[in-house]
Amino acid sequence: YGGTGLGKTHLMFAAGNEMRRQNAGTRVMYLRSEQFFSAMMKALQDKAMDGFKRQFQQVDALLIDDIQFFAGKDRTQEEFFHTFNALYEGHKQIVLSSDRFPKDMPDIEERLRSRFEWGLIADLQPPDVETRIAILRKKSEDEGLKLPEDVIQFLSITMKSNIRELDGSLVRLGAYASLTGQVISLDLAKTV
Repeated sequence: YGGTGLGKTHLMFAAGNEMRRQNAGTRVMYLRSEQFFSAMMKALQDKAMDGFKRQFQQVDALLIDDIQFFAGKDRTQEEFFHTFNALYEGHKQIVLSSDRFPKDMPDIEERLRSRFEWGLIADLQPPDVETRIAILRKKSEDEGLKLPEDVIQFLSITMKSNIRELDGSLVRLGAYASLTGQVISLDLAKTV
């Protein structure tokens, strides 16, 4: 769990890819919480709940992103409770992401909340300045941007809330320099 732009979805994809790397036959299903909800609603309308349930029994790993959006959706929570139990009892992998610690999720049934706490819980925090510097160096290299050291220092100190903000600042700076024909400098970075 963690705030916006800290890499939760990225880590979920990395986990799924690693499972497949270790065993090419691993069946991994990734869904955003609203996709689970929409698929469940469609199955209810089509009177096809058996098929909906069966698709989850056939996976080796279920990855659900932004589970906090199940809050207040009683029917979705009920169905996910049964899905979770079936996967758990089948010794399948379940990976969930949220923007908050399970105990801090309002309107999530206690029986679900307690299951969310069964496994490993990782608190993702904004990267420290050294990590932001490394991210900027790697991203600028990947983009073919020549960033002077003072610009890297300025951006890594100024953009500290999340990785998306850091990435966006680099994109804006690169685009502005390209469109105006200016060389990237500290003054340009401060302006942009």
